[in-house]
Amino acid sequence: MAEPRQLPRGRHGLSREEVLASQRGRMLAAMADAVAEHGYARTTVAHVIKGARVSRETFYEQFADKEACFLAAYDHGVQHMQTRMREGLEEASGPPQERLRRALDAYFAAFLDRPSFARTFLVEVYAAGPAALERRAELQATFVELVAHVLGARDADARFRAEALVAAVSSLVTTRVSLGRLEELPTLREPLLALVDELFELG
Repeated sequence: MAEPRQLPRGRHGLSREEVLASQRGRMLAAMADAVAEHGYARTTVAHVIKGARVSRETFYEQFADKEACFLAAYDHGVQHMQTRMREGLEEASGPPQERLRRALDAYFAAFLDRPSFARTFLVEVYAAGPAALERRAELQATFVELVAHVLGARDADARFRAEALVAAVSSLVTTRVSLGRLEELPTLREPLLALVDELFELG
């Protein structure tokens, strides 16, 4: 998730839409940072407005409450990550293993670029309530469909193996993020690709 642009000081000549977009981006980033630092339960709207350098009025112009801001931040971060992964998975050229390699690299890079995003949306999401958990389940289902498509998993058994693979990736990554060991993420790539070869007999 890219860092949001701070508005220039003084008269800047930006349109209202540009100002609102900047404020929103800063609030979404501040929400991710605050949740990563304090945990979802202890994060307050005050943390967000302080981190984003906006007023309380500005916050409530765009979000009904903390949960709404969190869900918007989740959707924004996930959209960025999905775009990067889809570029690897849906690339027309290359065998399935190479496409998965690119997708895993993009997945790990999204978290390494923003550690607060990783902790917030892999670990703290479980404390954010039913709506957040539903978002996470939908995301996982999307990844299963993408992987199944790339690997040609057409029957029920093959699709289950794709689901198990995605669950394994999620669990392995979440464990390392929760322990603050993000630097280990790239080391998962080759063992995971070897697992793909075994599960789908690609070797």
